[in-house]
Amino acid sequence: MKAANRTPVVLRLLRLTRLVLHLLRGLAIAWLLYPKLSEEERQVEKRRWSRTLLSILAVSVRERNAPKELPDRCMLVLNHISWVDIFVVDARFPATFIAKSEIRNWPMVGWLSTLVGTLYIERGKRSEVRRARQIIAAEIERGTLIAVFPEGITTFGRSLERFHSALFQPAIDAGATLQPVALRYLDSAGRHTDAAGYVGDTSLLETIWTIVSTRHMVAEFNLLAPISVRSQTRRSLAERAEAAIAGALGVPAPNAASRAQHR
Repeated sequence: MKAANRTPVVLRLLRLTRLVLHLLRGLAIAWLLYPKLSEEERQVEKRRWSRTLLSILAVSVRERNAPKELPDRCMLVLNHISWVDIFVVDARFPATFIAKSEIRNWPMVGWLSTLVGTLYIERGKRSEVRRARQIIAAEIERGTLIAVFPEGITTFGRSLERFHSALFQPAIDAGATLQPVALRYLDSAGRHTDAAGYVGDTSLLETIWTIVSTRHMVAEFNLLAPISVRSQTRRSLAERAEAAIAGALGVPAPNAASRAQHR
């Protein structure tokens, strides 16, 4: 990280303190207040809390092509870079996320995600995947905005991993519209930054320290052309979403790269 984009140590510690207090406040709200709120009130609280979190971390959100409203039955499909992604989405479109079961064990962030209704999938268990698919489709049908990270892994946003097609089946079952979103993080000069990345062997605490050490970041939230599920298979939907997001990020689509290797 360039020195010009680093924050002084005192400011890092202040941000870290504010972050911990805000996470504790979020846990209290989710535990004590959330169950008593209507769905609309929950969305307002999610949006407000997420915007404050991003402010503490000095992350601003730049929307591109954002509609005033999303379709009634909608699934957001995003590339995955960081735990911050969740709050970038919730700051604008409060959603219910589909996540791997390991996330529920993350300190604070995982507990908070669980309390506000994240749906977890136990990987490798067919019965659990089938049950989760039915729950997700039912949520979409009743108007819940669902958000998925179909790569199943995080990257720095400089590449894209192949999308897991099984995550697209609930959208087909519910007759939903797919809303691809290309997400990337930029520094104050508008250049790509890896500062938000929660990738590989990096620990959650290391990622948090890198973020609070960064003077400012912009989360670019680019909503692409919606995709209809009509006459589509889950594989074709995964490939179309991959291609759209890869094109917006300016990186090769995984399937295109795979086909090129086998020519």
